Order: sequence, then C-alpha cells, then structure tokens
Amino acid sequence: MSEIATDPAIIDVEQFYEVAKERVWQALTTPELMARWLLEPKGFRPVVGTDFAFTGIDALADLGFEGACRVIAVRSNELLSIGWTNAESDLPGGWVVTWLLHPEGHGTRVILRHKGFDPHDEAEQEARRTLGRGWVTVAARLGEVLGL
Repeated sequence: MSEIATDPAIIDVEQFYEVAKERVWQALTTPELMARWLLEPKGFRPVVGTDFAFTGIDALADLGFEGACRVIAVRSNELLSIGWTNAESDLPGGWVVTWLLHPEGHGTRVILRHKGFDPHDEAEQEARRTLGRGWVTVAARLGEVLGL
C-alpha cells in the first residue's frame, strides 16, 4: 500500500483487501466499525446530504479532531464520498474524501482519493504530505478491522 497520486491537489492511496467488497463496504459505512479504523462518526448515515461529525484522536495526524462532514455521493458497495472540514485546526479544509471499491479476483481493491489541496500553497502541500502518510496508516488499520 502506498500513496500513488502525483497531482499536488490530490492524495490517492490504493490497497488490496482479500475480502468481498460487501465486507469492505460494511467497514466503510458502519459507525461502530468506522470508529475502529478512522474516527468516531457522530450522526453518520450513508445517505447523500447527511451532515455528521468525526471526533476523536485523528488517525491521520495523531491529534484531537473534530471534523464537520457531509455525505456527498453513495453507490452501495462501490463508492462513498464525503466533504470534510476540520473546524478546530489551522490546517486547510474543504476537502472531498472518496473511497472507490473495485472487485479484483477474490478480493477488493480500494482507492482512497483525498482532494482539494492548493498546489501553490506551501502550508497545504505540507498538510498533503502529512495526511498522505496518515491515510496509508488508516488503510492498514482498515485491514486490521477486516481481520487481515
């Protein structure tokens, strides 16, 4: 697993999990499971337009975190996309984070795309580098939740 994006406005992290996409989808959309690999989602439902908050110790940067989020796209067992802003940080925000699930052999390839970084702003590029490393860690934690 590694960060694969070359676009300075995007983080792409790709990971293969040797489980069916329905099982990955469950981990991506069940609040109790999300809390184990990412953050605790308060008020989350995989329904477009749902506003919710992520709270807890941020797995991406190991800091306390309160994120204001909105579900912006859902295709069951295929795609989850959320708008994400960190209201408690001076880090940039207004991002879109998307998980794409692709069946592959006896498993599922997941591509996480985090976009919205200003390629001309050094603070945002530093945030992109830090968060890129964090997403790789989060992808590994998702694998642990999936029992891999």
